Amino acid sequence: MSEDRRALLSSELVHDGRVVHLSVDTVRFPDGSVGQLELVRHRGAAAVLPVAGAAGDPDPEVLLLRQYRYAAGGVIYEVPAGIVEPGESWEECARRELEEEAGVRAGRLVRMTTIHTTPGFTNEEIHLYAAFDLAPGQARTDSDEFLEVMRIPLSGALDLVRRGEISDAKSLVTLLYAARFLLGRGGWQAG
Repeated sequence: MSEDRRALLSSELVHDGRVVHLSVDTVRFPDGSVGQLELVRHRGAAAVLPVAGAAGDPDPEVLLLRQYRYAAGGVIYEVPAGIVEPGESWEECARRELEEEAGVRAGRLVRMTTIHTTPGFTNEEIHLYAAFDLAPGQARTDSDEFLEVMRIPLSGALDLVRRGEISDAKSLVTLLYAARFLLGRGGWQAG
């Protein structure tokens, strides 16, 4: 997402890391006043819900990851996701992460929506997809990724959401969006 250049008066880089870039920005607010805000700049990411069920299945199986996340204090459920690489499209990122983390390739990818993860302090946006017509691929996890692929009916994943066992925001939105807008009366729609 582009930043409002008229609002940004100056920016001081505080930290330039592998994943995030922290700055203190001096900005002009809508009422004309000026103040400082901390901003975590992020390249953005793509997330994808792998749907293993056949077309028309009223309760298709989906693939979730049980992944260790230090920041979350342990293992959580997630959909495959990752940071976009320079020059890569959002769809290419979703396809790459799907194969790297879940070990499957998508025959068909449906774009759902884009979310802003925490707009109070970061410009990170995640582009959400659903993957269909899955075929075996080659998992290639990073050295800091510890995960297990889980195959579960969509109704079971939604029950994990209802019980608060899925707390990852991108995964919550991906599952709920897919369940609400992609699951039609006759099953998964073509998109």
